[in-house]
Amino acid sequence: MSRKLPRHLTWLEAFVAAVETGSLEAAAQHLGVARSVVSEHLRALEETLVEGEPLVERGPGRRLRLTPRGERLFAGAQASFHQLDLKRLRDLAAPEPGLRLGLSPTLSAALMEPLAKALAAADLKLEAAFGGAHDLVRQIQTRQLDLALGFTPLPPHRGVEYRVLARLPFVVLAGPGCGWPKTAPFLRVKDLADQPFVDWLRDDPYGGANSARFQAAGIQVRESARVESFLQLYPALRAFGACAIAPDLRALGPFPPDILVWPLKERKSQVVEVVALWPSGGASPAAETCLKALAAHLRKRR
Repeated sequence: MSRKLPRHLTWLEAFVAAVETGSLEAAAQHLGVARSVVSEHLRALEETLVEGEPLVERGPGRRLRLTPRGERLFAGAQASFHQLDLKRLRDLAAPEPGLRLGLSPTLSAALMEPLAKALAAADLKLEAAFGGAHDLVRQIQTRQLDLALGFTPLPPHRGVEYRVLARLPFVVLAGPGCGWPKTAPFLRVKDLADQPFVDWLRDDPYGGANSARFQAAGIQVRESARVESFLQLYPALRAFGACAIAPDLRALGPFPPDILVWPLKERKSQVVEVVALWPSGGASPAAETCLKALAAHLRKRR
């Protein structure tokens, strides 16, 4: 159902145009109507608001002048009409400045607080969601996200730009009560033989890497659990009194104080990368704000 503009707003538009342009003729030209239409609208406004008293003084060859009542009306009406000018309406209709951010659960736990603070300081709205590597890449490709933070290896990522934020070596983690000395400078894969072990899910690249490590070292572990995220890893380590091989997240944030950590010494060191992803064509201003905040946070953690 169509809705017409209230008549008094049309009359008010003619009044404001007449005052700002200085004449009925100029107002008519500005509005694209006949002079008689502007005159009729002014008369209708006067009859409706001030019982027919004049709002403007008219005279041949003279610029229109406001009467005292017209001055009060113009002061209020002009502000209202300027609130509705085209530029302001475009600003109101523009997307709300903000960032649609996707993170792996692990990175969300490690980085959400500094990122949220940076976006709040920049007065940017945050819309955050969890996602695995495939989900994050897909949502960047379809521009459902402005920025995503995840780990390598990445699935095929055509149409996606990315930046490596950090390279993390691997460490051995263990729950309280493990038998290894806390002061040991490092552990080797063979030291994990016959230990209760929490591994990553079988379809996770890290899970496959651990199987290869154990085979190369000629050892077996006692698998206690498989998990997908550090959020699940820590409780499992505590509950089973187990150990795990995992990326060293201390470049992003501290491990829980009760979780023990040793560097993993391997013949050929391996690393996992933390990456930022955004749609091809360049990161948005909000995404750049987030990336700068990330870089500053990582510098502090060094």
